[in-house]
Amino acid sequence: MSAPPRPGPGAPRPYHFPATESHLLANGLRVLVAPLHRLPAATVLLLTPAGGEVEGADTAGLAGLAAPALLEGTRHRDTNAQAAAFEQLGGEAFSAVEWTHADCGTTVMSSRLDATLGLLAETVMEPALPSAGVARLREERKAELLQQQAEPRGLADDLLLASCFDAGDRLSRPLGGDMAGVTACTEEMVREFHRARYVPRGSVLIVAGDVPVDAVVRRTEATFGGWEDRALASHAGRSRTAPPARVRVLHRPDAPQSELRVGHASVPRTHPDFHALAVMNAILGGLFNSRINLNLRERHAYTYGAFSSLDWRRDASVFSASTAVQSEVTGPALREILHEITRIREAPVAAEELSLAVDYLTGVFPLRFETTAAIADALAMRIGFGLEASYYDTYREHVRAVDAAAVLRVAQAHLHPDRLQVVVVGDARVVEPALNDLSLGAIERVSAGG
Repeated sequence: MSAPPRPGPGAPRPYHFPATESHLLANGLRVLVAPLHRLPAATVLLLTPAGGEVEGADTAGLAGLAAPALLEGTRHRDTNAQAAAFEQLGGEAFSAVEWTHADCGTTVMSSRLDATLGLLAETVMEPALPSAGVARLREERKAELLQQQAEPRGLADDLLLASCFDAGDRLSRPLGGDMAGVTACTEEMVREFHRARYVPRGSVLIVAGDVPVDAVVRRTEATFGGWEDRALASHAGRSRTAPPARVRVLHRPDAPQSELRVGHASVPRTHPDFHALAVMNAILGGLFNSRINLNLRERHAYTYGAFSSLDWRRDASVFSASTAVQSEVTGPALREILHEITRIREAPVAAEELSLAVDYLTGVFPLRFETTAAIADALAMRIGFGLEASYYDTYREHVRAVDAAAVLRVAQAHLHPDRLQVVVVGDARVVEPALNDLSLGAIERVSAGG
């Protein structure tokens, strides 16, 4: 007797992102509260207009030093006492930098929220920024960069960034900065960056969790209301000229594998084609069953995995395809990646491919927001990129509206084979002859750091 057929999937359940309430303090600080009463916990996250994109290329890494320096102590506590104070509240403080903003926060039990807001205000408004602490953070970052010289994956990622943008563009450097930029950052520059960018106007305090809105606003006014309102220089996007197509090889003698990157600068995060691009990328290389991975991994056995992505930025994003392959198949692997980029621009995708990508993107979407920290991070992303308040409620609707014609249109509009930057970190003696056979143009040998 045969088994009964498996039931098919039901219709996706509706999803509504938690509602938020906004309040503006007199000094310009915006307070955004998302009440979530499932668990007695709350995440507090303060965003400041001190992200990597406001730096200059010559001081790339300054924002990445200023953010963790907040946890090097305050005017009232040294770094050990500061960490102990957060731990006594049941939380662990973090402070990090993104391209669009810097953030500092923690997650605690809701009953500890009042004290947590006070400690967070002290951390951001009255940091000690001690010379020894800042110098240690600078040396740690320089040590990371030195270690990366032995890590082909990171070298390839950084070389692709350096290839996609002009040398004087901040986006050509990694978010954490490069060796020249970090070395140039002094303790006094960190203090001046804090004074100029850690200001209430343009900052947002996010509180997500089991909290009463009115009480949060009152406590925020009491703790952050005295934050001095200082002028903040606005961040203006810049126009960019796309570099011509290039092939660049970073020679690593006797390397058994090549790290391969192919990409170019792309549109800003707020571009109206965002949802169609997300679906297109999922089909091309964003999923395990994507074209690039099925081609290089399953069909040719060149690699354990090959993928594409869009690294979204506020001014200019980066499209890239990446993989690691044995040195001897670098040329064939690159040929197949270029073939898939060309193919998705030539004809509509199959209905099965489209359905798989749309179902995946819409199906996993609600799973991203199961904790107070995840909700706070999602709000930070929405605010950082300046997205509309309804973004999360309408996301699945927009993705489901993407059809094969839209995928073809955005592939033709936003994938540029004539501007692709090809980066290989591997043994040049092995890979260069194969790259020459592809007739992609002159090959440029580069050193670590671009």
